[in-house]
Amino acid sequence: MPSNLLDSRALKGQRGLRRILNATSYSLAGLKAAFAGEAAFRQLVMLNLLLIPVACLLDVSRIERALLIAVVLLAPIIELLNSAIEATVDRISLELHPLSKRAKDMGSAAQLLALVLIAAVWATILLS
Repeated sequence: MPSNLLDSRALKGQRGLRRILNATSYSLAGLKAAFAGEAAFRQLVMLNLLLIPVACLLDVSRIERALLIAVVLLAPIIELLNSAIEATVDRISLELHPLSKRAKDMGSAAQLLALVLIAAVWATILLS
């Protein structure tokens, strides 16, 4: 059996606090990789660093504030998923293929819809 398969099984077998610590470590590694390698992710982090404090300063209800913050947090989450899709497609093959293009385009479309959602929610709350 290949050693990398044994390693992955060993990691999957963790339980309790060790499993939580491992999962946290993997998540932080993913955030670090996204920040280092994905310009779009860095831009969304900057957008969040701008809009979340603005949301906290606005004279809106707590529910409106939570909604303003939630929608801007959605964009980097979708960007992480989009980047994961792109990395997976590229790992499988760098060959131009219609299904690869479709997968990447759909990930990009998800991000576009998230940005439209941010604009719509912020406009609705601020202009009402």
